[in-house]
Amino acid sequence: MEITNLDHLGLVAGIIDDIGIELIINRRLPKHSSEKISSGQVVKAMIINALGLVSAPLYLFSRFFEGKAIEHLIGVGVKPEYLNDDKLGRVMDELYEIGIGEVEIALSVLKKYQIKRETAHRDSSSFHVHGEYKTSSVVEPRPIKITHGYSRDHRPDLKQYTMQLICSGDGGIPLWIKMGDGNASDQKEIPLAITEFKKTFEFSGLMVADAALYTQDCKF
Repeated sequence: MEITNLDHLGLVAGIIDDIGIELIINRRLPKHSSEKISSGQVVKAMIINALGLVSAPLYLFSRFFEGKAIEHLIGVGVKPEYLNDDKLGRVMDELYEIGIGEVEIALSVLKKYQIKRETAHRDSSSFHVHGEYKTSSVVEPRPIKITHGYSRDHRPDLKQYTMQLICSGDGGIPLWIKMGDGNASDQKEIPLAITEFKKTFEFSGLMVADAALYTQDCKF
């Protein structure tokens, strides 16, 4: 007899399947003839891991699924060792190339669960990191610049990156995300974010934001 664990992760996997995230990712990312696990399954595993309420280095990722019903959660024939840091790194690189702001999944959620679009909420946050993170010599496409900036988590001694997030007023569903430099200014980034969001989602409703939205140059 073999005993495996599901916890709440069975519900998470079911919602991922219901939305069709794995199929969307597999359609957008290239397939590799030698792969034992698809990019969509890797993304599904990363979501399950993120909602598994644990934190560990990437090279320990596969251990998260040891003792869990991985075939039931991810797919038949999938083994924990397939989720190694090399495979995860390649998938994340490919996701970066197509853009993490890809909205096809968000549109699928809106349609699937009939989320209303009358209002949206925009906010930003910063996340500190440890290390030097020398990115000045990185060639294009240049990733975000991890550097010192206004620290919302009160660690001005550490470098950081920022994140902008726009959620639906109905249910607080994340719809649009953009990672930014550690010293990015809300006053400059908010108008750009709202303009891109309105264009992408054909949004004409009420946008809720904090005081950083109210500037002399803002046209909203």
